[in-house]
Amino acid sequence: MSKHIFKDRAAHVPDFCRPTVDVIAQFSGKWSIFVLGSLNTGPRRFTELEESVTGISQRMLTLTLRTLERDGLVSRQVTPSIPPRVDYELTDRGRSALAPLTALHLWAQEHNDGIEESRRAFDDRDV
Repeated sequence: MSKHIFKDRAAHVPDFCRPTVDVIAQFSGKWSIFVLGSLNTGPRRFTELEESVTGISQRMLTLTLRTLERDGLVSRQVTPSIPPRVDYELTDRGRSALAPLTALHLWAQEHNDGIEESRRAFDDRDV
């Protein structure tokens, strides 16, 4: 697969912000978080991941896994057989991402009603 699919997501930000912007961009898409969560219970084959991440296409799952593998969050193990067996697993770095992602998830659940209320109030304002 061509390397051009991996974009520099933090190209136009100050150097001190680049790591944060890049990491947030990685997790801003819904699929990365779902795939990491699905791998939380242990290694899975591609088809198992596809079944556990409702709504993801094969192409999007492939791209998401490649990006996570490139960032060192997921490892890919190919076992020669017919057909070849491919297992994906969280790396130590991937497992370490689960705690802050879980904290963000809990924060979002706790504040979701207030955020929706603030959005409605903002949208209803006469500007």
